[in-house]
Amino acid sequence: MADIVYVYEGKVYLNITNKCPCSCKFCIRANGDGLGSAENLWHKADPTLEEIKSAIDGFDFSKFDEVTFCGYGEPTYAFDNLIAACKYIRSKYDIRIRVNTNGLSDLINKRETAKELCENTDVISISLNAPTAEKYLEICRPVFGLRSFDEIIKFTKACQKYSKCVKMSVVDVIPKEDIDACRKITDALGLELRVREYTD
Repeated sequence: MADIVYVYEGKVYLNITNKCPCSCKFCIRANGDGLGSAENLWHKADPTLEEIKSAIDGFDFSKFDEVTFCGYGEPTYAFDNLIAACKYIRSKYDIRIRVNTNGLSDLINKRETAKELCENTDVISISLNAPTAEKYLEICRPVFGLRSFDEIIKFTKACQKYSKCVKMSVVDVIPKEDIDACRKITDALGLELRVREYTD
């Protein structure tokens, strides 16, 4: 069975699905089966809520101030389990809950999801990764096509209505001029851009 809870570089993560609508050229999951304390992050089938709760029960979160939903898949693909797991963690621990997402949750779930997601988390970190729809399509290869980029911006704005801590990020594999263009987008949104270092 694949790891659900794992620690990487001193932070704790929950890996609740392997499904993702993107196939990013730089995706870390192409580099191996495991990461950090996890020997295997590939689920044969996405874990059930009971399996997620069991993994949470079996881990001591008291040493951490934050838990992040981020594994070998897009967390909002398992939206109901994601929300239920957030509520379960909240019932047991006084810990900040973060979700790292590609921002395509509304397209994945065919409905607006920002409000429910923000109400059950503390930090929403959205991967921007490109300054235009065309460049996003080229580097992230979303199944939803060109409309994906505009949907990410729309989702980000929706999250800003319901959360005080919304962030955006890019990975430093894109050219500097594209990073600068992404920063102009986040500046216009009133958000800080985090430039993440690519690790292989």
